Amino acid sequence: MAEEIIRSNQSGEVTMRIWRGDEEGGEFAEYVMPAQEGEVVLDVIHRVQASEAPDLACRWNCKAGKCGSCSAEINGRPSLMCMTRMDTLPPGETVTVAPMRAFPVIRDLVTDVSYNYEVAKRIPPLSAREKTPDEVEAGGYRMAQIDVERSQEFRKCIECFLCQDVCHVVRDHEENKTAYAGPRFFIRSAELEMHPLDTNDRRQLLQENQGLGKCNITKCCTEVCPEHIKITDNAIIPLKERVVDAKYDPVAWLGRKIRTRSKRSAADAAALAPSQGPAAVLPPGGVHGIPQPHGQGGPVLAGSVPNAPVAPGQSVEEDAPE
Repeated sequence: MAEEIIRSNQSGEVTMRIWRGDEEGGEFAEYVMPAQEGEVVLDVIHRVQASEAPDLACRWNCKAGKCGSCSAEINGRPSLMCMTRMDTLPPGETVTVAPMRAFPVIRDLVTDVSYNYEVAKRIPPLSAREKTPDEVEAGGYRMAQIDVERSQEFRKCIECFLCQDVCHVVRDHEENKTAYAGPRFFIRSAELEMHPLDTNDRRQLLQENQGLGKCNITKCCTEVCPEHIKITDNAIIPLKERVVDAKYDPVAWLGRKIRTRSKRSAADAAALAPSQGPAAVLPPGGVHGIPQPHGQGGPVLAGSVPNAPVAPGQSVEEDAPE
């Protein structure tokens, strides 16, 4: 393992290309550090802070892949810095570390992910049905194990927001943040929608307010998930099927009419959410300046041509995906 690390540089060194800047702009800076065995990218970032750049901003907490704090883009791929081993990166190449491009830069590798918390406020919470007489007597609800397991997978989410970052719907089109929840909150809605006790109907909200139809199931969110949640197959596609059934399937419509169990309407469900309205408001200056992983010099705006320099304040117009 040590030999693989040392092969990255003839002198036993690793070169880190790290984004330095803030919301006003910035550039990549290179730091050459001695190679050490068994390190992850976050270890090298900490050594850069300790020796070369004490003012380097970096968000982290547990260093165990469970808090989701140290999200970044390593060689262009959204990843957790604490779970990316240096010996798994291409030997002999510079390691590029940039902030998540889908969110505004606060400073260096730290981004403003508050958009996600605003989306979370607009997700109707669980609203459990009333207990049946035998459940009251037993002192709790009765649920089939298969129903419990169906939504349990989604509870592994650590909210690193890598899936939000890689999703092109908001990564390349800032304007979609006003009407698109994103993969993380699709699995949250799936967890609640598939819960056997829930009485809220979220299908209309998913279609009209959360932009489920904008997702074209490229599975890039599943690929970057550090918890290996099958976001597309187990959450997004089933939700799309439920939305289609609710709107176009006459048999499903008839079944809902004759079932004894009823669900709250979309309006009633939305009223239970802590907040209503758009999840985000477009900034007055248009698209945020987020650096491309391999950009040259200054920042490149999201949605622009990679490696093409963009002057500060310059905006790029691009049609949103249908």
